[in-house]
Amino acid sequence: MADRIGTPHPLSEPGLWVEQTGGRVFPPRSPALFLDRDGTVNVDTDYPSDPAEIELRPQMLPVIAAANRAGIPVVVVTNQSGIARGYFGWDVFAKVNARVLELLDGQGVFVDMVLACAYHEAGVGPLAVADHPMRKPNPGMLTEGGRRLDLDLQRSLIVGDKLADMQAGQRAGLSQGWLVDGEAAVQPRFAIRRLHDDHDVGGLLAAIETLGRERGA
Repeated sequence: MADRIGTPHPLSEPGLWVEQTGGRVFPPRSPALFLDRDGTVNVDTDYPSDPAEIELRPQMLPVIAAANRAGIPVVVVTNQSGIARGYFGWDVFAKVNARVLELLDGQGVFVDMVLACAYHEAGVGPLAVADHPMRKPNPGMLTEGGRRLDLDLQRSLIVGDKLADMQAGQRAGLSQGWLVDGEAAVQPRFAIRRLHDDHDVGGLLAAIETLGRERGA
């Protein structure tokens, strides 16, 4: 992980981090599993900035593993307003990001791309942008990941712990998402599934496995 931290930050613009974290190549128009990070992949410690405090949420490990087995790209999309607010910089984000990936690797699972948006209306300098198209609930990070990996967004899934994650998925053209500790809801052309217990996780695993079978058909 030290090499990842030591390389120049993969910023495509001042407030957008786009990092392809693995060398896997996917067929054109593959569906993806989009994941929020803080509160979904790892425990949210309120603007996580200390790599030593990062703790994975066990619930997500079988989900990521299922996507890995099915050949489904796993794409993390995370808002990082702490950078805009000046709480920490991209250097700290890089270390925390590397720690998350390291812990996932230690559990035998991995993600294929990480996108992070640091724009926020309460930011300073070039990061002070209200309602930036890359910041969830806007769909920019999902569509950017879709463009770079040539994804089929309509068949893709999203998991997050906030309604903004679900709204980003809906606006990007996805048809369903799973809301951690939230409630199910059906909206126009988009279904929110709840993600509370093992039964709910089983439903998400089944959806991923279905995508894998369709991909191999």
